[in-house]
Parts: sequence; structure tokens; C-alpha cells
Amino acid sequence: MKTILKITKNELSTLFYSPIAWLILIIFTFQSGMAYAEAWGDALRSQALGYTVIGATRRLLLGWQGAISSMQEHLFLYIPLLTMGLMSQEYNRGSIKLLYSSPITNRQIIFGKYLSMIVYALILVAILFVYYAFTAFTIKDIDSSFALTALLGIFLMICAYAAIGLFMSSLTSYQVVAAVGTLAILAVLNYIGNVGQEIPFVRDITYWLSISGRADTFFKGLITSEDLLYFLLVIILFIIFSILRLQSERTKRTTSQSALRYGGIIVVTLLIGYVSSRPALRCYYDATEMKDNTLTQNSLDVMEQLDGPLTITSYVNILDEDYFRVLPRYHNQDIERFEKYIRFKPEIKMKYVYYYDKVDNPSLDQRYPGLSDEQRAQKICEALDWNIDQVLNPEQIRQTEDLSAEYNKFVRVLERGNGQKSYLRLYDDNMRFPTETEITAALKRMVVKAPLVAFVTGHGERNINGGGDRDYYAFSQYKGFRNSLINQGFDITTLALDTLDRIPDEVDILVISDIRTPLSSKEQGMIDGYIAEGRNLIIAGEPRRQEQMNHTLANLGLSFMPGILVQESKDYPADLILSSITKAAEDLSKRFSDAAYFGYKITMPSTVGIKQIEEKGFTIIPLMTTDSTGSWSELETTNFVEDTTRINLAIGEIEQANVTMMYLTRQINGKKQGIIVLGDADCIGNGELTRQRNGIESSNFTVVTESFRLLTNGEYPIDTNRKRSSDNKVYLNEKSGVWLKILFMGVFPGILTFLSLALWWRRRKK
Repeated sequence: MKTILKITKNELSTLFYSPIAWLILIIFTFQSGMAYAEAWGDALRSQALGYTVIGATRRLLLGWQGAISSMQEHLFLYIPLLTMGLMSQEYNRGSIKLLYSSPITNRQIIFGKYLSMIVYALILVAILFVYYAFTAFTIKDIDSSFALTALLGIFLMICAYAAIGLFMSSLTSYQVVAAVGTLAILAVLNYIGNVGQEIPFVRDITYWLSISGRADTFFKGLITSEDLLYFLLVIILFIIFSILRLQSERTKRTTSQSALRYGGIIVVTLLIGYVSSRPALRCYYDATEMKDNTLTQNSLDVMEQLDGPLTITSYVNILDEDYFRVLPRYHNQDIERFEKYIRFKPEIKMKYVYYYDKVDNPSLDQRYPGLSDEQRAQKICEALDWNIDQVLNPEQIRQTEDLSAEYNKFVRVLERGNGQKSYLRLYDDNMRFPTETEITAALKRMVVKAPLVAFVTGHGERNINGGGDRDYYAFSQYKGFRNSLINQGFDITTLALDTLDRIPDEVDILVISDIRTPLSSKEQGMIDGYIAEGRNLIIAGEPRRQEQMNHTLANLGLSFMPGILVQESKDYPADLILSSITKAAEDLSKRFSDAAYFGYKITMPSTVGIKQIEEKGFTIIPLMTTDSTGSWSELETTNFVEDTTRINLAIGEIEQANVTMMYLTRQINGKKQGIIVLGDADCIGNGELTRQRNGIESSNFTVVTESFRLLTNGEYPIDTNRKRSSDNKVYLNEKSGVWLKILFMGVFPGILTFLSLALWWRRRKK
């Protein structure tokens, strides 16, 4: 060990007497300091504008411009410059013969040289540690384990690069060749993950070999046994290669013997790596405060109930516009989307089935005009270099899985060993793929009964199958909308009351919206009985519907107020109400709280107020209200585009805050009953959920999600939100930004520059 340390000390002396080591340190410090100062500047500006600096640890150290994470791309260039002379200069100066003739083993030479690089890596990490330490004193509750995990990732990356550089330096006496060779190896390791991705077994090997993104998991605060072992194997592999290289100089072997030794080591390394990458053998440690890399508790509860095998089959119609997202070369990336689930259920199997069938894709007519579906599929297969026989035709896919109800779009079928199935889709938004919320909702369908939401029909109510602005298709059952009830774990149906004797027991939530014609006494009796049984309900009213709907509300002790609510506005009609979320609503729901925090309103075009007229044993909580000034229930004006509304006290118009959404609860028949009452049926219609207005920040879909969440006691939609991290405050002000730039972009690199010049001057004097 003493010999190794002596070699290390000698190597460090040589290294720091050369300008390259100091130059890299200075540039590294300046670049990381610049990234850190810029991240601070952005955080301080946000705070000055009144925003909360949420997740300060990630923002300052690990974001896209953070001091730690932003440096990984520069190491690709720095380390080859450092390692290029480790062995090549020994060859070039002839000192390698002295080493061979001395009582020093090949291992001692290599370990000594490599240990010097580890020391240098620790110096680079120490520079980054300064930013961590400064952050710890200047923000509230730094997420230390998260930041230290990222530093570990940087350290392992440097060590892996150094091992590769050491080996390349042992191959040649030319330092430039060693540096270029190291860059070439690193380029190959970055690119190799794209090689052979069409071939299953080769795909797994080359994907594991790729060094690209290996440190990203550390920057996310996650330590996995696979990534940790990968860096260790790369280090060990190239250290052994370097030792073998020196041995080949001392002991002559045939080419076949050398190839066998190198090949055997590579095979063993690949075998260990492949085995370690198997889901059942992976270990994880989530270092983040909020466990951002782990499933939330609601998802974990579902996974605990999900016993037995589980298969996720992706059915990919090559005529669909989304077919390219899961081509064979993307299978590994696709599997990573489910890694959080595979972590807790390693036996999950991922399968892919490719087929062609009729699908709504207008671009096909432009790309392949006049061709049949089979001919179009043939053209696509030729472009992909596939055999059309490997793709199922319409008859074959229908025998395997009838996807007509999914419009033959891309869909995943989740199937348990007992035959239970659930569907997981892509969505018509920028994200496209499902998040934890949608995946867990699909899985939960297979372990518990999905809540059944029934929409009353027959009296002009809102249509859940219609695409008009006033209809409810978007939030109820539009399969391409990730937030629709059907994608959030609910089942949907309609009820024509005149065809029934009572509302079925399997109905969990009844929706009565905008009744336009009076209910019969039988129908009204069914609804009254439903309420009396303590079952859950949503009632949405509209102006001029008070007479038809107030009988139902009377059972709740409520009434829709006469007239129509108005609110003074310069830019919009007076009957457009911007309802505010109440403090009581914020206390009930985190999403209501978040919407209120960001100043979102609930837009309600033409709404009525809700008032309590009698005590019926319910706890009544106002969720939405109008402003207390400039708002009243208008009893005269009906044309809000051309006429100007004016309050008329003489006829009972009173300027006040009016409730537009209520939540009623009571304990009855041994269970909790929940009822939501809305003064406006339009606010959750197709049009209002998608409409944007200048100068108005709205969050109408929060009304839908939180109403159904309240009525299912928080069970649905699945809540996968996490609490905000505690590192949400910085102790500096905006004026500190200039001083931070001076400190980290000037003073800190300047100190290193001074030290390097002092050492150079001292050496020159000697």
C-alpha cells in the first residue's frame, strides 16, 4: 500500500506542476460558479416577484442549470485531458523501463496512477460541495440527502471516465492519441444504447452498456443498484484492462491468448451487468425528502392488493398516428415509464402486439391517397424494414383482442392472472403518456369495484355523448382526455328514470344537471328516496330552471335563488361570474388550495345563487362564492350583451356575496352522505372546460375532480400529489445576486488562479 501511495503522491505532484490540471480546475470552478449564480439569480427574481421558491435544493443545485447537474456535460471533455498523460508520458520519456525494472508490480503502478485521479475527482467534488454548503446556510431546510446523492453521481462518473482514460493512456505514447481515444470510447458508450434495439436480447445488453443518462438517476435523488454497479463494473473493467496491458509488455502472449483474456473479462462483466439489471434483483434508495422517485402511498396500497401475475400488453395499430412511440427500438424507454411499478412488482411482463385496422388518421389520406388499409400497412412495413406477416391483420387482431371500443387507437391492456382486465390509453395533450394517477386508476379497477356515476336523462339534461359546448362528454367519458372520469377510475352510465322503479343500488353517484322539463311525481319520488337512503348526488342548476329543480333541493333545505347572478365587468358580459374558492374549500382539498394560491377563478356563464331555507340535518360548506361587491342576483335584465345591468334595491336586488357551489354532508344509515350543489351547469361543460379568456386564469376542471373526490371520500380520482418540500424559502434578497456572481464567478476561480500562479512561480525559481 505504501508503494501505491508513493506513486499516487508522485503522480499528483506531476499533475499539479502541469498547467492542464490547474486550468481544468479554474474553468470547472468558473462554469459551475456561473451556473450556480444564474440559478440563484432566477430564484431571487422569483422571490422578488412574490412567488414561493419551491424546491430550492433542486432549483439551485440540480435543475437544468443547477451547479451540480449542469457540469456532467463538461466532464466529457475535461477528464480525457487529465488522463491522457497518465501512462503515455511514461512511454514517451522512457521512464516506463525504470518502473518495469523496479520492484513494483503492474497492479501497484495502475492503482497508484488511478488513485491520483480519484483524489483529483474528490477535489472537483469538493468544489461542488462548496455550493452545497453555501446553499445549506442560505435556504430553509436543504434536502441534504438529495444533494449528496447527486455529488455521488458526479464522483462515480468522473471515476468511470478516469478509468477509461487510464486504459487508453496505457495503449500509446502519444498523449493526444490517448485523449482522442478516450473521447472515442466515451462516444461509443454513449451511442451503444441505440445499437441492436430491434433484437430483444441484444437490446438488453447494449442498453445496459450505455453510459448515457447513467448519472441522471443520481441527479433525481435515486440510487439504484443497477446504476451503482454499472459505474463500479466500468471502473473495474478498465482497471483490469490497464493491468493486462502492462502485463503484456512484460510477458509475451499469443494474440489468441490475449483475446481470450480480454474477451473473458468482457463476457463476465456483461453477464454480471445483465443479471444485475433484472427487475427482481434491483435495489433502490430514494434520497429525496418527498420520495419523488417512489410511488405515492395510494399507489402503494393498490400494488399491495395486486397479487398474482400482471401483464401489460401494448396494442399498436401501425395505421395510428402514435404507432412510432413504442417501436421495438423504444421498448426499453417505454418499460422505464413503468419502472416505479416494476420496482414493487418485478414480475410485471411487458408485451407488444402490432396490427393494422381502420382508424381515424386523416394524414393517411394525404400520405397514401387511394390505397386500402392493407396497402398502407404494407408501405409502412417496407419503410420500417418489417415483414407484413409479423403484423396482425384486422381479422387476427379481433380474434386476439377486440379494440373497436377503443377506436383501434394505441391502448394498453392490463391483465391479471385471474383474467381481470383494464385499459390504459394515450391522451390528446402534450404529455401523451399516462402519469402515475392514470396508471394507478387503471390498476385499481382490478382490485376494487369502480364507482358508478349515473347521469339522469329524459328531461333535457346535459348529454354525456355530445360534443357541444353545453354537453358533458369531455369530463365524463372522452377516452382521449386524461382527466375524464373514465380515465380516472370511474364507470359511466345514463339513467332514464321513467323506465325504472328505483335507482339501482350499484349507482354510487347520481348526477342531475339542468332539468328543462318537470319531473313526474314517480321520478321525483325516486330521487327523494335516493337522497333519503343517504346516497351521493350532484345537482347542477341553471337560470330559468329553478322551478323544476327546487323541489329536489327542498329535501336538502336549499333553494336556487330567483333571477341570474351578475358581476360588474368592463370586458365581459355581466352574467359571466368569476367565482372564488372559499377558505373552507381550501381546507377540504389540496387542489382547491393550490388553485386559490395561484389566484385561479371558476368561470360560470349564467349561474344562479344557492341559499339555505331550512335545516335538514346537513353540514353545509360553501365552496364557491361571488365577490361581495359589484355582484347581485339580477331580476330584470335578460340581455347582458346589449343592456347595462343596474342594481334595483326596490325589487329586492341586494349587492352581496352569493354562494355558487355548496357541499353538504351528513351521517345517515351508518355512512357518510355527500351532495354537491352547483348554481351553474355550464361551468363543467365541454365548452367551459376548454375555453380560455384574455386576462382570466380559470381552473374549472378542479370543480369536476374535487367534487367527485369529495363524494368518494378521497378515493377517486387517485391522489398522487405530494406535499410541497420544506426547502421553499431563501434567506437572500434580490440585491445579493450581483455579489453572488462576484463571489462564485470571480473570487472563487480567482483564488485557484492565484494558487496556480504561485506554484508556477515557485517552480520557476527552483
